[in-house]
Amino acid sequence: MPNAALAAPTRQRIITAVLKIIGADGLSALTNRRIAKEAGVSLGSVTYHFETQHELLRESLLHFVREEARHFTELADQCQTDGIDIEEAAQLAGQVACSAALDSAHLAPFELYLHAGRDERLREAAAEAFRAYDRLATRILTALDVPDAERLASTTVALVMGLQLRRLATGSPADDLVDALLLLARGAVARPAEQDCGRN
Repeated sequence: MPNAALAAPTRQRIITAVLKIIGADGLSALTNRRIAKEAGVSLGSVTYHFETQHELLRESLLHFVREEARHFTELADQCQTDGIDIEEAAQLAGQVACSAALDSAHLAPFELYLHAGRDERLREAAAEAFRAYDRLATRILTALDVPDAERLASTTVALVMGLQLRRLATGSPADDLVDALLLLARGAVARPAEQDCGRN
């Protein structure tokens, strides 16, 4: 059995290849032979690192989400330390959306989420992915002093993902995402103030 440190790069190349293939041509194009060719590894390496296609799909989905979560956690830390306000946070989200390439690797997770709707074995991985996004959204909203941050997190995640899917499908500008986030955040901040006025 190879050393884990030596095995990691091969495993990573396989996962990267899987996401690229799925994003480019869909799940039906995913074969071990094509994965091996795309990853630049031997055919045996694919089955050595991933015994089943289910394991391969699950790990590829979780890898993508963990990388995304790591990146956005760094942004959340920036929100906490720089005293960023709602408008600046929304603009930052827009910049991140603009910097995300409209490529096959970013289409792949949406394919995998849809596949999870058909394959119960992938649903826990999808649920873990959304929990990670919800935790991150809660953290950012809390840093922005948005009331009920935890309750609004899943709505925020759904909004961002829906707009990103629209952007991937149509090439629409990231400004749509910024405007929608501002609308959500401002509404959440304004609502408690209106409720307080109603009590007076």
